[in-house]
Amino acid sequence: MSGIVLSAAVRQNLLSLQDTAALLSTTQNRLASGKKVNTALDNPTNFFTAQGLDNRASDINNLLDAIGNGVQVLQAANTGLTSLQKLVDTAKSIASQVLQTTTGYTVKASATSLAPTGAGPLGAIGTAADLTNGGTNSLNGKTFIFTPAVGAATTITVSSTVAAGNVNSIAAFNAALASAGLGLTASLASDGSISLTSVNDNASQTLTTGTTAAANNIAISGTDTVTLVTPPGGVAGKPLADPNSQTTRANLVTQYNNIIAQITTTSQDASFNGINLLFGDDLKLTFNETGKSTLSIPGVTYDAAGLGLGPLVGGTDFLDNSSANAVIAKVSAASAQLRSEASSLGSNLSIVQIRQDFSKNLINVLQTGSANLTLADSNEEAANSQALSTRQSIAVSALALSNQSQQSVLQLLR
Repeated sequence: MSGIVLSAAVRQNLLSLQDTAALLSTTQNRLASGKKVNTALDNPTNFFTAQGLDNRASDINNLLDAIGNGVQVLQAANTGLTSLQKLVDTAKSIASQVLQTTTGYTVKASATSLAPTGAGPLGAIGTAADLTNGGTNSLNGKTFIFTPAVGAATTITVSSTVAAGNVNSIAAFNAALASAGLGLTASLASDGSISLTSVNDNASQTLTTGTTAAANNIAISGTDTVTLVTPPGGVAGKPLADPNSQTTRANLVTQYNNIIAQITTTSQDASFNGINLLFGDDLKLTFNETGKSTLSIPGVTYDAAGLGLGPLVGGTDFLDNSSANAVIAKVSAASAQLRSEASSLGSNLSIVQIRQDFSKNLINVLQTGSANLTLADSNEEAANSQALSTRQSIAVSALALSNQSQQSVLQLLR
């Protein structure tokens, strides 16, 4: 080709035609791909900047799957908490039914002191000195010591002298018993002796003498002689059970235990993808591609034991209102735990959902920024294509004109 001689005009037109063809090829490529920057050769700065934006968007998009799973883990835990709350409420309802049943004992445990003696009679019952009549009878100075199975002993002294632990009336005696939480009530018999009887809420407790008490017992000692009362057909100091009432209470124990078992299994089943926030598992979520933005959600163990609940024993629990109230207190504490955890879980769920939405919007921002750097304007490129096609036609015509002088020489030679 180096031996072919072209005139300057032909070479100029040919170069113009080649440039136009190259531009047309570029424009057609942009129209076909939709991008003005397809490789680093097109625009290195825009190409690598856009690639960085796309890579970050891809990394965050990969994290969205884990965030979505985290939302479902929280949803599963929330569903579990809702069910646990219903079960706890049911358990509380069963315990409350105990309070509505008849007293479990036809006769409650009781004991009586010796009848008083002395120079003067007792005061009128209900007066401020109905136990001592100014300190002139044998009750004055007597002590009653009540020792429960758990806790310190309580000493009550019958005395006309005003002092801590001293009482001078049956009303004051009862106030002291109630303050100590002994589950006993005092009354005056016709002969002036003091009768001590278990209240309805503590109807199952047994009264003994001495200074040591077993479970659900109250031991009574002191300077006054106390005699345990024997109910008809019963044992001294022990209550007489009502068979029908105790059967009802035993059935309630069985119902309660069924609910407790369901609390444990429900807690174990509240998992998603192998993570159970209600059975000791923790959840950690990562929100950005560097791993510096995270949220750690600690799990709890909310089976029956974790909530402070456990199965009851028939013939031991729910025997009286006191045992029922103790169970109700535990169930109420468990309910408060569940509500507190539900509040914490709801707060964390809101955070995760907000970050999930933020990540989706950020991906859109990154992809839009990348597109702004690389995408072609289809209208502009279409116009360019039309203009280049026209220019190419003109260049071809110009090239033909530049060859006319050589064609004239050819005609002369012929």
